[in-house]
Amino acid sequence: MSTIDTNELGEKVVRVLKTIFDPEIPVDIYELGLIYDVFVNEDFDVKVLMTLTTPNCPVAETLPVEVEEKIKSIDEVNDCEVEITFDPPWSQDLMSEEAKLELGML
Repeated sequence: MSTIDTNELGEKVVRVLKTIFDPEIPVDIYELGLIYDVFVNEDFDVKVLMTLTTPNCPVAETLPVEVEEKIKSIDEVNDCEVEITFDPPWSQDLMSEEAKLELGML
């Protein structure tokens, strides 16, 4: 059994999230602020609380599945659940400085 702890695994999950891009905006979903929370328990089950840019986002069906599959591909992850919420609704305020810079908003 590896000696990875839940914090390390959380960081790994974030690195994976940064490889997933919103198809309409050339910024990863983490920097866009679509990821509200990442929970990792002692059993290495991961739960991601995320949102979409809009409720009728074209990737509403596929993006959560992609997030789940990519996180499950991390060796230490036992299971992953992705929960979509629109509370609070996504806004550009949630974007990182990096994302705003990338999109010419700063």
